Amino acid sequence: MSCLETPHDPDSAPRPPAPSDPPPALSTGPRATPAPSATTRGARGGGAIAALAAAGALGAGALGAAAAVGAAADAPAARAAAPLIAGALQERALAASAAPPERAAPAGDDEDVEPGTLEEQRLRLFARMRRELALSDEAMREVEAIFAASPVLGQGNPALSRHPMSRSECRRARELAGVAPAREPACGAPGMVPLFDPTRGQTAEGAPVCIDQLEFPNIPCEYPVVHVRAREAALLCRAIGKRICDAHEWEGACAGALREPDVEYEWERPRGEASWHHNLLREKVWSYGPEKNHALCGTGSARTPGCPGGGWDRCGSNTYPAGAFPACRSRLGVFDLHGNVAEHMSLPILPDELARRGDRGFTEMKGSWFAFSSMEVHADDCRWRAPDWHGTRLMSKGSHANYHLGFRCCRDIAPSAAPGGSTAAAPGTAEAAVAARKKR
Repeated sequence: MSCLETPHDPDSAPRPPAPSDPPPALSTGPRATPAPSATTRGARGGGAIAALAAAGALGAGALGAAAAVGAAADAPAARAAAPLIAGALQERALAASAAPPERAAPAGDDEDVEPGTLEEQRLRLFARMRRELALSDEAMREVEAIFAASPVLGQGNPALSRHPMSRSECRRARELAGVAPAREPACGAPGMVPLFDPTRGQTAEGAPVCIDQLEFPNIPCEYPVVHVRAREAALLCRAIGKRICDAHEWEGACAGALREPDVEYEWERPRGEASWHHNLLREKVWSYGPEKNHALCGTGSARTPGCPGGGWDRCGSNTYPAGAFPACRSRLGVFDLHGNVAEHMSLPILPDELARRGDRGFTEMKGSWFAFSSMEVHADDCRWRAPDWHGTRLMSKGSHANYHLGFRCCRDIAPSAAPGGSTAAAPGTAEAAVAARKKR
């Protein structure tokens, strides 16, 4: 994500499709069933078609099918239709006994069909969130209200987006690699992993915070949510019992070691100066190792032809399914920190602006995006900190959104009691700052 990719002009602002726009094209859709030829229709015969219709082979019971065939018993075509009816009913009975329709997971072909409208896209996304994230009705009402307040928030413009990989292909890749979502009881939600610093002897048991393994909605092989403002990202995280991550938490998840805020931020410096100084002294490492290799992550997609750098109606969100690249994983178990979508984070300038204290920080964009192999417009190593691009307060109603910009959430873990009954100082507090100075 860079200023080159998101210019300051009216055309780059997200806009909904006009009511007069033609129906959007599907990025991946079901193939239309060809109409039967005259030869085929003649071979089947009107009696067979009538018998199938009367029986309602896809919905009628066995008695209805038998009665329909019996009523047309004198017609040779009807007798020929009997095996078809029996076979259809048998298949339906077997399917019904195996799994009730309301609980059946979508078949590979079905889950790869892309909705034709934003409304349909959202409805399917909400259904998956309810099913796979076990969210309460209240949480889902809040989530749906945030989406409803935006004309573009979703998984990309269905008329333009062309995903380079399907959900079923992603599932196969993860199955072959033996990848499964984390189940960490301390994190309190599926698909989250603890953040800590193993270089200082810390372990997951003492981690202060957890982070989503995947980009929101944090569902394996689902496409990330995009066209989301930083404010909306923070609100969505809060709606599901989490919060937006701070920049240093994302960086620690990527580099494999979460450092203290007082080490990662220079509270006394202005933002521009502090970021420059941070970048000058940073350790260069990528989530997957010490050497840059775009091929390991979701960076090989392409921008929509004619996309000027932003905008709902001219730029498709040509993203990969989340978690589709098993090698694009940090040592702490976090995926897609390079490629797929860049991510909103909060950048605190003062200790009181740390995200665990509320959404008081400034906007920060982390990572790279889906076409980065051909359009590498900035560094994307783990601890690189971006310039003040589209800088606003995190909760500004005018905070930035774009077609390749998403987010992920964090969640605080309650501090455990220290020896002697005292509680360890929370990161970012004055007590923690004093303790950090003493250690130096």
